[in-house]
Amino acid sequence: MEVHELVARIKADHKSLTRVKEPLSITMFNTGKSTTGVNGQFVFSQVLIDCLLRMESNKRDIDELIARCETEYRGNNTELNRLREFQKDYSYDKALSWYTRDSFFYRTLNKALRCQDIDMMFLYRSCITDIYRQLQRYQSNIPLHVYRSQLMTKNELEDLKQSIGEFISVNSFLSTSMKRSIAVFFAGDTTEQTYMERVFFEIDADPKIAISQPFADISTLSDFDESEVLFMVGSIFRLNSISCKADQVWIIRMTLCSGDEHDFKDVLAHMKKQNGSGPTNLRTFGKVLWEMGKLGLAEKYYNRLLTELSLNDLVISNVYEDLAQITSQKGDFDISMQWRQKSLAVKNQHQSTGTAQIDNISNSIGKFAEKFDHY
Repeated sequence: MEVHELVARIKADHKSLTRVKEPLSITMFNTGKSTTGVNGQFVFSQVLIDCLLRMESNKRDIDELIARCETEYRGNNTELNRLREFQKDYSYDKALSWYTRDSFFYRTLNKALRCQDIDMMFLYRSCITDIYRQLQRYQSNIPLHVYRSQLMTKNELEDLKQSIGEFISVNSFLSTSMKRSIAVFFAGDTTEQTYMERVFFEIDADPKIAISQPFADISTLSDFDESEVLFMVGSIFRLNSISCKADQVWIIRMTLCSGDEHDFKDVLAHMKKQNGSGPTNLRTFGKVLWEMGKLGLAEKYYNRLLTELSLNDLVISNVYEDLAQITSQKGDFDISMQWRQKSLAVKNQHQSTGTAQIDNISNSIGKFAEKFDHY
């Protein structure tokens, strides 16, 4: 083996071992429960990704992403050089190539998805969209049977055991291999981690069934052929069975699902319909966060929207009104009152909206003042 091949092999092995040890962020959907709680998190995570995929990016977002990565890797010249390369050479058709590299890009993007870091997911949304489109482009045209090794805590495994026959969603991109031997090789060691279990996923994926959740063989983009198949973030699987082999490796069998197969499809379709079918924007994003109960984040992105709107923009009074409701729900009643007054002031400037709408807002402020006095 040549030196460059050996280096590539070492890098590939290191990447695979890292992925095995990284926690796998999974959200479960229990058909016997309502859409609140755990099921609510499942549905909202799907809606959030849908919203991000349809939202355009801008230079401000990219600059913020670069700045955050610079801060995180300050003093690490290797990664800072890669960051400069990314800044200079990244394009939509290089997204998967960047993702397969063991660099800041993979680590920060996957961590953001795994930990549901909303701010970083927002800044990375154009890259997530680029990967999504490349997966669509390279989508497998035949059914695949793929494998993945994973270290998992006993509690995480127990949660999966309680969800056999149900649906699970993986909150990050899911890397698998068409070669069982490669996945087995990276099964991991738990001798010094008694709270961990070795898990081996076997996944069936049919492109004709899961049209909206692309997956693709991306081995040609890797430095060393591992027959890697990558699944889109948010991919939904039916958990078929869990069994334990004699060597204490748990076998988890799953099937990639279609959008029409889920018991929650009507709820999901309704929530996506509320966001419309075209491009989304900061207000849409803020509303999704609002519905998720993330009031602080919703307020933050509504305020971000205000910095991008003209004071003469007709939608600005609606944004003020939304902020009034969000801050009211947070208990910030004085701030909420200020937003309502701003909304009324804008309405007064646009008499063409009609006096009835102004009266409604005035009544809203009056009722709110009574509530505020009560507190």
